[in-house]
Formats: sequence, structure tokens, C-alpha cells
Amino acid sequence: MMGQHPRSESLFYYFRIEDQVPENHLLRLIDRHVSFEFVREKLRDSYSETGRPSIDPIVLLRILLLGYLYGITSERRLVEELRMHLAWRWFTGLGFDQELPNHSTFSKNRHGRFQESNLFQELFERIVEQCIQAGLVQGEQMSVDGSFIQASADHHSRIAREQLAEAAKANYGARKYLEELEKENGNGEPVHQQDKVSTTDPDATYLTKGNRAAELGYFDNYLIDNESCVIVGVQATAARLSQESAAARDMIDRYRERHGRQPHSLAADNTYGNGELLQWLDDRGITAYIRVKENPNGPTDLYGIEKFTYVPEQNYYTCPEGKPLNYVGINPHDRTHLYYSTVKRCRDCPQKSRCTRAKFRSLAIHTCEPARQRAYALAKTPEFAISQRARRKVEALFAELKNQIGLRRLRLRRMRFVREQFYLAAVAQNLKRLVRFLNKTAQQIATA
Repeated sequence: MMGQHPRSESLFYYFRIEDQVPENHLLRLIDRHVSFEFVREKLRDSYSETGRPSIDPIVLLRILLLGYLYGITSERRLVEELRMHLAWRWFTGLGFDQELPNHSTFSKNRHGRFQESNLFQELFERIVEQCIQAGLVQGEQMSVDGSFIQASADHHSRIAREQLAEAAKANYGARKYLEELEKENGNGEPVHQQDKVSTTDPDATYLTKGNRAAELGYFDNYLIDNESCVIVGVQATAARLSQESAAARDMIDRYRERHGRQPHSLAADNTYGNGELLQWLDDRGITAYIRVKENPNGPTDLYGIEKFTYVPEQNYYTCPEGKPLNYVGINPHDRTHLYYSTVKRCRDCPQKSRCTRAKFRSLAIHTCEPARQRAYALAKTPEFAISQRARRKVEALFAELKNQIGLRRLRLRRMRFVREQFYLAAVAQNLKRLVRFLNKTAQQIATA
């Protein structure tokens, strides 16, 4: 006999949200293994001792984390989902008889207390520290990479920088930007200078790469531990390839200052293969598994530097015919030492067709050439191939960032708020790995 369920509602229920959340649920694991108590102490000075009690900042932080854990990019939608989702209510501690915060509350706190206290950066650093203490992060082999994230601004909003003052009369974004610049008076964070800026998001950078259309956006830079896939460094930069190497140095330095250690090796793609970064890593004893960035003009069939012999006592090179190339100085544009032969020496040389197509041969030796040569040698080792395979993990993290967390396009504008989005996204990614590792470890101990 087919049953039919009548749709009716009881007047009273005996119901506990606690009983409805499974023991192995992600939010229960986070609640069990991660403490957010530091938030109240960090924000204590930003609250008055008198007046009406505010919403608990820990509750606000937990709600924001839910958005990044489950790919909810709209705060309006986040509050709507929280109203219906049992596990989310349990995680935030908001019962059915308690009022949910308005979506505007997040903006007010983010632009105020959270921004002034660097709360999201502190949260990220604490999660990384907990990963290290738990034994999840080995910290020996690391990888670095950056990914372009589209800004919340259209490229048609770009105008010449000298037109900003005129545009500010009618455009709020441009007016706010100029007001902040005047208030900072040169003491604000450095922003990449451009001839044209967006009136919607003046900090966003116009980038074109490969065959893709030019877009406004930022670079999200990650430094990760290869063994655990935990993100140990995050930095927002202008969308310029030159900024990636600077971000790599900053993240390694910050990791060393905060945790008292540095990686034994670093893997990256050839975007990072400039001589300055290779030398910087070499000076710190960090093995660089990075392909050297080659001449943009491509390979040539002419004699390479290996055909020339350096004479350190007199600081000159000799060519295969034994003729000298004398030192003439440094090219400040590409930081290379220049060595020139002469027209007379090269005119009747039997090997000239294989050496140069110019009237005489010149050599441009990078100021960091020893580090470049060591990188060339490392690229031929088995360890290099292993590190390059491990480097793909950082690309998988960016795929997770865009496809699961939903950060393919930014929601907030200006560098400082973009940075907060990147920190919260990295916290969400690290939390998943940390609590599952701790839960697995606890189960192994219990069954031992």
C-alpha cells in the first residue's frame, strides 16, 4: 500500500542543532581543532567600554569564513544561506531565536576594526603556525607562483592619470582615491604607477598576457610547502610580472622572521628566473630549482659565452681565436657587464660568421652570472625534475581558489581590501588541510 505523507507542522519540537551536525563534518572539525579566541583580545582596544554590546567579532569572522569555505561571494546571499543552513548556524553559535547580523555589518567592520588591526593577516599567520606545530608543514622544499585575479572594474573605466582631478568631480571612486592620496601624503603603501588608471578601482593594473584580452586585475602570490600543499605565504601585488619576484622575496623573508626558518629549496617557473632573484636565493643558501630566464630574442646559432675564456686578473675575455674583448662598463638597463672587441680584431677573423653578424663581437655578462650558471647546472639534475612536478601543486591551489572558492573575479576594490580577500581565501584553503590532518592523526592515536 502506497503511503502518503501529509504536509503539516507541529506546534512544538524537541530539537538540538548540535545533534544534527555529523562528527566528521568540516565545520565540526574546525570548531574542535582551531581556536578564534585571540580575535577578542586583538580587537579589544577598538571597542568602547560603555554602550550597547556589539555583535561578537568571532561570530562575524566565522560567518565570513563560511563564505570562503563554501564559495559564497555575496554577503547578502551568505546571510540568506545562514538563515537556512543548520550546520552553519551551529558553527556560528546563532540559534533560531537569535537575530542574524545585517549584511552591511560586515562592510562596516571590514573597513574599520578588521582593517586597522590586520586581523586577517594575523589569522592566516596563526593557522600557518598551527600547521607547523602539528607537523603538517615540513618547510624544506617550497614552491612559489602568482595568478592573475580579475578586478571588479571594467577596462573602459580607465582614463589618463592627469584627468583624475576632473573626473573626481562626478566620480565617487576617483574622488575617494584622491582624498586618500592627499591624506597619506606619500606615506601610504606603494602602488604600481600607470599612465592610465581606472576610476572604479585605481589600484588595479591593466595586463595582457599571451593571447588573452587585456584586463584589469591583481596578482595573488602564493608560497607553499611542497609536502603538505599548505600555503605559508600570501601577497597581493600589481599585475606585473616584475612584481612576482619581489613578492617571492618578501614572502620568504616574512616566513623566516615569523617562524625562524627558511626553505632549503625553492621551485618556480621561468618567470622567476632572473639573475637578481637567483643571486638572492644563492646568498641565503636556498637551492633554486628555476629555469633561467633566457634572452627574449630567442636562441641563436652564434657562439655562446661558453666559447669565451675569462681572464680575471685583467678583467677581460678572450675569443676562440685568442683575441681580447675588453671591459667597457655596466649597462644599467639590464644590469650586465659589457665586453667589446674591435672592428680591426674581428674584420679578418676566420670564425667571424659563427661568432657575430655585427662589425665586432660584444659580450653582455649579467652581474649575477655565477648564480645563473649554477641554476643552469641544477636544471640538469634529477632533483630539478622532481621539484617541477611538485610545483604543480601551487597551480592546483589557484584552480581551487577560482573554481571552488569563487575568486575568479574580485568583489572588493583597492589593494588593501584585495589583500584581505586573498588572506581569507588562503585561510580557508589551509583550514581544510589542517583539520583533516589533525582528525586523521587523532584517529590513529585512538586506534593505536
